[in-house]
Amino acid sequence: MSQKIDLDHGRFRQIIRGKIKQGLRKYISQGEMIARKGKDMVSLPIPQVDIPHFKHGGKQQGGVGQGDGDVGDTLGQGQEQPGQGGQAGDRPGDHLLEIEVSLQELAEILGEELELPRIQPKGTEKIVAWKDKYTGIRSTGPESLRHFRRTFRQALRRQISMGTYDPKSPVVVPIRDDRRYRSWRSEPIPQSNAVIIYMMDVSGSMGDEQKEIVRIESFWIDTWLRSQYHGIESRYIIHDAMAKEVDRDTFFKTRESGGTMISSAYKLCAKLIEEEYAPDQWNIYPFHFSDGDNWSVDDTVTCVELMRTKILPAVNLFCYGQVESPYGSGQFIKDLREHFDEQEVVVTSEIKGKDAIMDSIKDFLGKGK
Repeated sequence: MSQKIDLDHGRFRQIIRGKIKQGLRKYISQGEMIARKGKDMVSLPIPQVDIPHFKHGGKQQGGVGQGDGDVGDTLGQGQEQPGQGGQAGDRPGDHLLEIEVSLQELAEILGEELELPRIQPKGTEKIVAWKDKYTGIRSTGPESLRHFRRTFRQALRRQISMGTYDPKSPVVVPIRDDRRYRSWRSEPIPQSNAVIIYMMDVSGSMGDEQKEIVRIESFWIDTWLRSQYHGIESRYIIHDAMAKEVDRDTFFKTRESGGTMISSAYKLCAKLIEEEYAPDQWNIYPFHFSDGDNWSVDDTVTCVELMRTKILPAVNLFCYGQVESPYGSGQFIKDLREHFDEQEVVVTSEIKGKDAIMDSIKDFLGKGK
């Protein structure tokens, strides 16, 4: 019975996995899902499938099939026309089933749908992964780890010692005390270090919609990179005319005004890398989001110099996402492409709205660096 339940559960999970892949672009563009995020799980609304069935009405109602009727007549009585609402009715609405999906499984689905290559990390110093290794047998454990041969052997030994075993009728029936289960221990495995440095323009030209796009895309980037590394650090930098490091909540909720000097963020990013993250031991991923406005051409020149001499030699990948804004000039992405168009370590992406988030993630993570 337990095997049948496991089989049915596995089929159900495969169906749910297919539903998630079909609607992945919709899920990615919705920030509500992130709000329903637990520690290691995410809650997704999945449409529930109802089996069609006939519903019998009262007699002598007339209509097609019971009397006079013309082409185009509605079937039944009291049906609302599309677009009419606000009145009570007796019809069920669409049902949504909340399904919890682990972040690891979500990352796998994202990787399959976007065809993201596995990342080849570097460095094995500080972060440690743990691998479960089966090492022995014990008398308690989950049924999925029951050792059937050892259970049968224990039952046979018990029946022989009690004198209840009949060689002419060799029936061995294990009882609860006979059950034996595989045991395991967790072994440490050296794993690579990784840090994501998020930078965001919070000047007056970056509105709530632009920041929401950054929040959603950062969640999915985090989800994928954390599936590639056992442990990962995240650092957050906000900037207008000045840059400062903040915590995650402040990063996504800060509302500023004033001008923009992108070089202030790049200087702070370069300082963090130099002081805390040795490039030979850390996989470093800076992500910068802005609307493309910068204070001056001179500051853009400073940004290019910082990237060329301080940042790019140390990082796996430098990603710049330009969020479309009615107030931003959009010039900075053109400057980066002009200077770093032939460098694979630099990836730029234009994000015109929430529907473009999925394509932007593909731009950033599709190289497998």
